[in-house]
Amino acid sequence: MRKLKYISLTVVLSAFITGMLYSQAAKNNLILGLSYFNNNNQTQFLKANTKTKIDRKFQQVPGIPVSFYIGTVSPANLIGKATTNEKGLAFVFITPTAKDEWSRSSKQSFTVVADTTKLYDGTSTSIDLTKAKIKIDTGEDKKITAVLYELKDTEWVPVKGVDMKVAVKRMGGDLNVSETPTYTTDSLGTISADFKVVNLPGDSLGNLVLVARVEDNDIYGNLSTEKNVPWGVDARYIYNFNKRSLFARRGHSPLWLEWMAYSIIVAVWFILLYLFMQIRKLKKLGV
Repeated sequence: MRKLKYISLTVVLSAFITGMLYSQAAKNNLILGLSYFNNNNQTQFLKANTKTKIDRKFQQVPGIPVSFYIGTVSPANLIGKATTNEKGLAFVFITPTAKDEWSRSSKQSFTVVADTTKLYDGTSTSIDLTKAKIKIDTGEDKKITAVLYELKDTEWVPVKGVDMKVAVKRMGGDLNVSETPTYTTDSLGTISADFKVVNLPGDSLGNLVLVARVEDNDIYGNLSTEKNVPWGVDARYIYNFNKRSLFARRGHSPLWLEWMAYSIIVAVWFILLYLFMQIRKLKKLGV
């Protein structure tokens, strides 16, 4: 009897251990990405991207807790924590608490750590970047110039050979200012572009927002800067609700259209009344 209990206990423990090992072996591999963004040389934030490969297809992974660090991974360098959304993305702004670490040198590193979950093992990834900024300006004949600088020691120096986009900021996405999609900075770190968009609606004053952007650069990350220019068309809405037009509300149609409609109605009723009178006369004559 004791031997039978021992065998049963052994089978249960073996099944439990096998289940644990299988559940660990069944965990998918979590792919963790990290990107740096600097908007208008002021707002800086980090973006984590979590995804996995299932059936040879990449899928975004939501609900993964992640922690962001500046420099080394330590509680003192923690920038913030977040959880990836339904698109597998998590964001955190670089807060003033990281200012001391950020100011130490012209180069900086960031690390994001993903916590272990039931389906995925914990992992981490890092990026190393050089501090940089973009300056945008405009001239005569709607000429646009943008200069890319990087920080070396304590000085900002121009950078050559970096691809940059110049566009107009729109609700549905940026619109290129010309047929050239990207520009490459010259030896002075400068690119030049001509504004060739015609009759583009702006705000109530006709202002447009130009944006110069460096995207997914291995050294500088994602940089952008903006500038307002009065090169658009006044897009104020004209209120015609109480004015007469073909598409106005009831009672505000054009007068000529109303006269035409009423004239047709009167003419039809006049003809009907005339026919009725003629029929009545025929009956009196006994025809």
